[in-house]
Amino acid sequence: DADFCTAIDLLNEEIITQGIKEKFPSHEIIGEEETGTGDVPTLSEKPTWIIDPVDGTTNFASGSMFTCVSIGLCVNAKPVMGVAFSPRTKELYLAMEGCGSYRNGERIKSVDKQSTDKTLANSVVCFEFGYARGEEGIENMVGAVKRVLQHGCRSTRSYGSGVLDLCYVASGRLDVVYTGMAEEGWKPWDYCAAMVIAEEAGCVIRSLKEHNGVKEFDSNGKLIADRKFDIYSKSMICGINTAVVEQCRKVVLDL
Repeated sequence: DADFCTAIDLLNEEIITQGIKEKFPSHEIIGEEETGTGDVPTLSEKPTWIIDPVDGTTNFASGSMFTCVSIGLCVNAKPVMGVAFSPRTKELYLAMEGCGSYRNGERIKSVDKQSTDKTLANSVVCFEFGYARGEEGIENMVGAVKRVLQHGCRSTRSYGSGVLDLCYVASGRLDVVYTGMAEEGWKPWDYCAAMVIAEEAGCVIRSLKEHNGVKEFDSNGKLIADRKFDIYSKSMICGINTAVVEQCRKVVLDL
């Protein structure tokens, strides 16, 4: 029921917001429900919490297990801590900058001997189709998947939760995930916590397409090492290693 889901979204965000305000009254808070369809507030230098009270709302409404609560913290306009809890699978992902990523208290890493040898041809590729229904948007999204399949990959997945997609790349359940071929690009509350979880596990995350004039890949499609992903970006690609990210991006964008 849509009204029930909206009520749970609002209640979750209210509970989380109240808890943060009690402990950190001077901190800023950006919540998905409070923001609604308006412009997402820009980050300041003040500590800012970014909340997605229910990520994977459609899954939640239908009883699917792929839904979670996401809470991220930014300091000096940079994500530094992330927490994602999936109640149906009872999995708690936690990461802090410089301290690693954990699932239910156990360290998770994306980089090992197997992952360093990973290429797109033997990768599990994840994508989300989102809400684009126009002819061009559909063609862009379907065309990207078609090119991935024609190139060859181990398999594809679409879980319906951007936060969990990134957590699953961090924990090795997926090898690469991308978004932003049409209007399905995600929001800061989809990225903030999960970005920290992914990077602290050793993953590579960048904008799929150029964002605000900042190039994150060179003219040959190679990753530029000193670039940092912007959680306000309209597109994203995240993988377990640089090679998979570079290969998948080239195929998806037909470069």
